[in-house]
Amino acid sequence: MDENRGDEIRGTAGGTAPVPLSVLDLVTVGQGRTATQAMRTAVDIATLAERRGFHRYWVAEHHSMPGVASSSPAVILAYLAAHTERIRLGSGGVMLPNHAPLVIAEQFGTLEAMAPGRVDLGLGRAPGTDGATAAALRRTDRLNEGADDFPQQLAELTRFLDDDFPDGHPYARIHAVPGPVQATSPGGVQSPGRPPVWLLGSSGFSARLAGVLGLPFAFAHHFSARNTVPALDLYRESFKPSAVLDAPYALIGVAALAADDEREARRQVLTGALSMVRLRTGRPGLVPSPEEAEAYSFSPMEREFVDGWLKDIVHGPADEVRGGLDDLAKRTGADELMITANAHGGEARLRSYELIADAYGLPTAG
Repeated sequence: MDENRGDEIRGTAGGTAPVPLSVLDLVTVGQGRTATQAMRTAVDIATLAERRGFHRYWVAEHHSMPGVASSSPAVILAYLAAHTERIRLGSGGVMLPNHAPLVIAEQFGTLEAMAPGRVDLGLGRAPGTDGATAAALRRTDRLNEGADDFPQQLAELTRFLDDDFPDGHPYARIHAVPGPVQATSPGGVQSPGRPPVWLLGSSGFSARLAGVLGLPFAFAHHFSARNTVPALDLYRESFKPSAVLDAPYALIGVAALAADDEREARRQVLTGALSMVRLRTGRPGLVPSPEEAEAYSFSPMEREFVDGWLKDIVHGPADEVRGGLDDLAKRTGADELMITANAHGGEARLRSYELIADAYGLPTAG
């Protein structure tokens, strides 16, 4: 195994945390807020996470959702790279069927040049949006084709990242730049390093593929909690040692929000629940304020959905959130917890990460 590659993947638990803690950000935009403010909040969260010892910070690709400003992960990551020094930055994830593999290799080669040795490339096969938007992104109505071709697209992307298409391949003379070709060119001195690839999923397909390929795996527990343990079991059962990893390494995305008291935590997570109700009923919009969410009259069907949704969000005072995260790590055997704190305003999200860091005794200065 390439030990350096494995070291880039594995994190180290800080303080009393059972596993490494990381951050997943959707760069949410609340009512009365702008996308510019959301981007500045992303910087604030990333710098807080770096200062407090969180292992990595990822952003997720979504499209045509007014309340989610993370449609261009590579652009946001470049912005964050300019404001951080040590924390790992990555995509959680880039939706591979939406893009040509060469374009992704170029984008993340560029990020690697900006922030050497701290960029992750997480890949998913879902569109990150509705079918009509996916068709506009992919310039085709044959949406299943992209998902079905995911293993082939992944293999092509990996070849571009490693610059190792075999002789005679149509792409053998095509190079992703920045990339390893610069190190092998006459007079080249650039590092041939490239971002480690992660596979993301919310079902068994990517879990099995990640295992067979010996890649790290990230599971979307925050919106597919019932499938978490079966998917992680499948990943571990399918795992074959590779040049990347000699043993499985899996993180899970966790919706968690800590506040100074139970009522405030409930107010904040209810905003995300109402956002999901509107998204699921074809009415996506900006993240509502806590006041609007509290005043909203949920129908019986909506209330049932919200109650189920909130059960999978770890929320409350910091000690309760710590207990919930500890239990989740033990129950799933996850190697890392990636926390997403969705709320209306950046202040509540920043406060949540600070409280969680305090609860685990993470460092207070970088």
